[in-house]
Amino acid sequence: MKKLSVVIIIITCAVCAASTQPAQTSKQKGSAIYKKYCLTCHQADGSGVPRMNPPLIKTSYITGDKSKLIKWVLQGSVEKVAIDGQNYSNNMPPQKNLTDQQIADVLTYIRSSFGNKSPAITSTDVKTVRASIN
Repeated sequence: MKKLSVVIIIITCAVCAASTQPAQTSKQKGSAIYKKYCLTCHQADGSGVPRMNPPLIKTSYITGDKSKLIKWVLQGSVEKVAIDGQNYSNNMPPQKNLTDQQIADVLTYIRSSFGNKSPAITSTDVKTVRASIN
């Protein structure tokens, strides 16, 4: 009987400890997504690669219109693009496979990292843009 009581107490403590762990924030989740899908081209510090992959540091397409940014992530790009007076030629693959929440998280991370201080993007924002292009 004592062993059963000890086991029950241990399980109860483990459940309580797990439930008191803070949930990951959108920015923390976005950081993990960035490392998996974006870092190779845009670099760990968001600096990009000159003339190939644009930087994510305080550029108008990151800090500006969030709908345009969401659309870019969903559709990717295959043409040469000019951003803030610089041309970039590397294709960006569309990220349609990511969920609305994953896109919101990674864009929130980017818009609040690398010196950027732009408002968060929500999954509703992404859902709205995704519906408009499908």
